[in-house]
Amino acid sequence: MKKEASAKILANVKEKPYFVRGNFVLYNADSLKILEQLPENSIDMIFADPPYNLSNGGFSVHAGRMVSVNKGDWDKSKGFKDDYEFHYRWLEACKKVLKPGGTLWVSGTYHSIYQCGHAIQSLGYHILNDISWFKPNASPNLSCRFFTASHETLIWARKEKKGKHTFNYGLMKTGNWPEDQLKKPGLQMRSVWSMGTPKPFEKKFGKHPTQKPLSLLQRIVLASTQKGDVVLDPFAGSSTTGLAAAANQRKFIGIDTEKKYLDLSIKRFGDVDKKLL
Repeated sequence: MKKEASAKILANVKEKPYFVRGNFVLYNADSLKILEQLPENSIDMIFADPPYNLSNGGFSVHAGRMVSVNKGDWDKSKGFKDDYEFHYRWLEACKKVLKPGGTLWVSGTYHSIYQCGHAIQSLGYHILNDISWFKPNASPNLSCRFFTASHETLIWARKEKKGKHTFNYGLMKTGNWPEDQLKKPGLQMRSVWSMGTPKPFEKKFGKHPTQKPLSLLQRIVLASTQKGDVVLDPFAGSSTTGLAAAANQRKFIGIDTEKKYLDLSIKRFGDVDKKLL
């Protein structure tokens, strides 16, 4: 990150970064603690994949094996009221640091996305789109008592109702998107995206339980930012958002409470960084 840019945005953050390399900065902390120290109107785009609160002792299938859905204490529900207040607080903190034309992306399943959507509207964000991310290779439904969950919802919102946000319409329409079988060449990109879950090479250093495919974050970064913009992820996990930002000349600030996932982020970034040199 350029010295003047990082100095201005991160100057008041008391916590020492867990990792810094050029345009890529990671913090091991509660996201609220870092967000409250950032200056207002300083971030161009935020992507957030908050806890889904579905670690309930159940099971799913992965690679033909039955596995627990429990991801860690960070993903356990504390009850509807507490879960909603959690989402409201971090979304409020994000709104403060976004630039007037800045945008927010939030990813989730039905366990969390409706609470996030309600909070987003209550806080005065302006919703631009809801995107359905269809997963052709989703895990099967073991109970056979309801439809197989095969999509996640992405909410894309601008900080304020009035404002000019970045949307690289031409690139989305005419760009090359071979991973998406629903995207027709030369036609407008629609709000249903077909992309598989992360490929094996994306997990060669280890995996995060809710890891997103790099192709998904590449599209989001390219659609809603310009080169040199500052992208922030308050629940960075293994930093797929950061990899997409770094690969496309954007600045990245990632925050996560779990050191093991930040260590995984560093390994993944090192691999991408070598290819960029």
